[in-house]
Amino acid sequence: MKNIVVLISGNGSNLQAIIDACGDSVPNAKISAVFSNKQQAYGLTRAQDAQISGYFVDPKQFNSREDFDQELMKQIDQHQPDLIVLAGYMRILSNNFVRHYLGRMINIHPSLLPKYPGLDTHQKAIDAGDEEHGTSVHFVTEELDGGPVILQAKVPVFEEDDAQTLTARVQTQEHKIYPLVVKWFVQDRLSMQGNHAYLDGNKLGEAGYAES
Repeated sequence: MKNIVVLISGNGSNLQAIIDACGDSVPNAKISAVFSNKQQAYGLTRAQDAQISGYFVDPKQFNSREDFDQELMKQIDQHQPDLIVLAGYMRILSNNFVRHYLGRMINIHPSLLPKYPGLDTHQKAIDAGDEEHGTSVHFVTEELDGGPVILQAKVPVFEEDDAQTLTARVQTQEHKIYPLVVKWFVQDRLSMQGNHAYLDGNKLGEAGYAES
């Protein structure tokens, strides 16, 4: 049984998708703990409802990001995680934190990386007149949203779209591909070697699996 620790900051809809998958399509893994930097994050309620231990770690109690991350690492490691999943975790991670979990920490980002790292990705896609948008699951490295992509999902962008409608369309795909990537990892099919993602021993391209 593989242990998963999930980090959240908000609603936790991707957390819920992974909770559901661990009870169904990923039976060889369990979420051991959920951590949030926001006390009122609804994701902590989702964890409680699923009888998963949830923890709030207050960044305001620490003098620096490094001090906060050091404490967070200490608490996470008590759960002996095989995989760290960032699911809407809205803090930039310190380099020490990233290096500590390098190769076993993944994130989902709402764009077709390397396009639109950072925030407000849906509005950026609309403003640029893009005909397609999407989401990317990637390994976390010290470069913000710059780790090797594992899997992407594409969605169309329609003329009448605003950021809210595009967000909803992208999230529908996020809830499908994130549990799938978790499944690959806990089945020992997925790894990071150097700065590349490998699935079943095959090096994935810039857009990850099923690159087109």
